[in-house]
Amino acid sequence: MKVVILCGGYGTRIRDVSENIPKPMITIGPYPILWHIMKYYASYGHRDFVLCLGYKANVIKDFFLNYESHTKDFTINLGRRSEITFHNNHNEENWKVTLVDTGLDSMTGARVKRIKEYVDGEDFMLTYGDGVGNIDLNALVNHHREHERILTVTGVRPPSRFGELVYADGAVTEFNEKPQAAGGRISGGFFVATSRIFEYLGDSDRLVFEHEPIQRLVGDKQLMVYEHNGFWQPMDTSREYQLLNSLYDEGRAPWVRW
Repeated sequence: MKVVILCGGYGTRIRDVSENIPKPMITIGPYPILWHIMKYYASYGHRDFVLCLGYKANVIKDFFLNYESHTKDFTINLGRRSEITFHNNHNEENWKVTLVDTGLDSMTGARVKRIKEYVDGEDFMLTYGDGVGNIDLNALVNHHREHERILTVTGVRPPSRFGELVYADGAVTEFNEKPQAAGGRISGGFFVATSRIFEYLGDSDRLVFEHEPIQRLVGDKQLMVYEHNGFWQPMDTSREYQLLNSLYDEGRAPWVRW
């Protein structure tokens, strides 16, 4: 199944981490969060990607155009640039990546509309280029196919901003630094859509996928939820950037399954 990833936003809330690259290219460990998202989908066998580009699209294009040099050690004979020897391998040989310029100021609905020709009328997966989780993608796809509606969204419990205390008789018995919130769910992305989704998308640059199209789907009873109770974390702020990097550096990243 093809995987469409929204990579075009400005990322204004995380500019204190980096102003020179788009948010999907901000790194967790040595690689961009976009790479982590793609690796996660690929670990379930989904290796055909369509990237919706916008702000600083050239940075993302450069990463994939020069993927070998970004991900491998190499030797280059200066003065004879065609003589480059790469010394190690990666596991992305079977990836297919389509990079689509969907407009500098386009909103999410417009970006999805503009990749219609690249999904060939098939069901496809859709997510944001700034969040990771340990969603069971096989179960998500099966759930989508069972209910036969147009769109499935993964409903997650938002991460708490504060530590959770468990105590009895005034004595703390458990302290969870950043637990998932116990009540309510929010959209965590990780959508699955049928090609009929394009019937709900217009041509305006200002079309926000999460507003009018989603509301119409709700009204038509065409939006279903897949409940995910595990890890999910966006990277919207420098604090969340630091959290994700600490999890990765300590070998505790729940989304790493490769």
